[in-house]
Amino acid sequence: MADPIPPGIFITEVPAARPIPAGRRLAVKDLFDTAGVRTTYGSAVFAEHVPTTSASAVIALEAAGYVTVGKTNLHEFAYGITSQNDHYGTVPNPAAPGRSTGGSSGGSAAALAGGYADLALGTDTGGSIRIPAACCAIVGF
Repeated sequence: MADPIPPGIFITEVPAARPIPAGRRLAVKDLFDTAGVRTTYGSAVFAEHVPTTSASAVIALEAAGYVTVGKTNLHEFAYGITSQNDHYGTVPNPAAPGRSTGGSSGGSAAALAGGYADLALGTDTGGSIRIPAACCAIVGF
């Protein structure tokens, strides 16, 4: 059995409705809407928000066979570079325990670095994929 996912990586874990093909676990930054799955944008204001439609990137990856396993933690509203979230906890760094994951896509980087997903979606306005990728010893594109 796999190790449990540490608190702070996912805001919402998504139970699999069907077996997940090898290499197809998708972690989605909780900034992307996902139909039927809570999307908080890292904020308590949206703690109960459940979109009726999914973002185009999520739709495309799910159509390609990926299965969403969780919505990853982030700096609230993706506005910060630490992925420290007052509402959902600080994202732990599986590659360097005790160090920052960077942000705002820190949860997505941590999900990959910890082996909890095979692919992760993030956003990058000012380094929000590149910084966490570097902090977690993975590749961000």
